[in-house]
Amino acid sequence: MTGGERRQLTGIAGPTTERPPFSFSAATRVAFSDTDAQGIVYYGRYAPYFDMARVEYWRHLGFAAHDDVARGEFVMRAFEITYNAPAAFDDVLEVFCRVAKVGRTSIVFEFDVVLAGDGSDKHLASATQTMVNVDLDARRPEPIDDRVRALVDAFEAMG
Repeated sequence: MTGGERRQLTGIAGPTTERPPFSFSAATRVAFSDTDAQGIVYYGRYAPYFDMARVEYWRHLGFAAHDDVARGEFVMRAFEITYNAPAAFDDVLEVFCRVAKVGRTSIVFEFDVVLAGDGSDKHLASATQTMVNVDLDARRPEPIDDRVRALVDAFEAMG
């Protein structure tokens, strides 16, 4: 896909085979409010890009953003980001997302962000998020529902 074609994908999310082993991507454009005084994306603003891709991934699997009854109550356990290159105001970013591992009570998401608007596919950042399924009242981990596990496994196997 060329940079011009990707420019039209801003705000679009769905399955991809473009960047193995990633199975899903979501595109967004850098807002002015995401940038710092130097005109580049402030490092803390990458977290919402990863969160947006993860929410779109769940939505693609058929779960609404607040559909915790069906998919569980996932809370952040660990979040690691590596920065490689800056993004700037109005850049088009493609955030690639995949589930790397489904454990008994946790799920590990991996992400890559690339500059998509200019056709360079310049790698900007990578991240890993570990989410734990919890019973919020008991504040204890609980097993991931077999239906969720089956949907994730089937989707990831297609990639």
